[in-house]
Amino acid sequence: MLLVEQLQTQRQGRQFEFSLHLQPGDIGLLLGRSGSGKSTLLEMLAGFVPITAGTLLADGQNIAALSPAARPFTMLFQQHNLFEHLTVRQNIGLGLQPNLKLSRLEQNALQQAAERLQISELLDRLPTSLSGGQQQRVALARCLVRRKPYLLLDEPFSALDPALRQEMMQEVRMLATEQRIGVLLVSHQPQEAKDLADWLGFVDDGKLAFIAPMAALQQPPSRAFAAYLGL
Repeated sequence: MLLVEQLQTQRQGRQFEFSLHLQPGDIGLLLGRSGSGKSTLLEMLAGFVPITAGTLLADGQNIAALSPAARPFTMLFQQHNLFEHLTVRQNIGLGLQPNLKLSRLEQNALQQAAERLQISELLDRLPTSLSGGQQQRVALARCLVRRKPYLLLDEPFSALDPALRQEMMQEVRMLATEQRIGVLLVSHQPQEAKDLADWLGFVDDGKLAFIAPMAALQQPPSRAFAAYLGL
């Protein structure tokens, strides 16, 4: 389990503080206005933003002092960050070995991830020849092969059309359930994620204002959340 208690940082003169817990296999949906702190929370967990106070435990281990590479997180951004001069196979392989010297076992893991995400036939192509949806599948496959227990998704599918977004989120749901991966998903399409997430958290002015069941989309527990939803 991921346990976050009063995790704090300062950024651009603002104070941020977050508390939550995430069970293996659960998907938490993070909502809030632009600039409210959703991405900052993910970056604090991943180690890209320094923590000034609070507790960060993963499966009982204090990970606050670990480097980003040593933390049990994989992060997928809206910008897929594929290397255009490398093939799909090589881009996925970077999730296993930075030098791309893969063992037979690692090559098998790469092939399995590609098959799982239906991109096996694309492995020898360059990212520039792929559609946006195919590129995001490659980026998700690279996350998958890392075998980290927690996946942080910062609006990774927002540039896709609604049908592709739904397809990708359903894939994340299956991965979370089958591989017991805990997922934190930042999204601006709460209705599209309502059947996939286990709970939602509303980030407001640098704090996680509340965590609630998905039913809160129909019965907002605060005026600020109702205003965010346009109700």
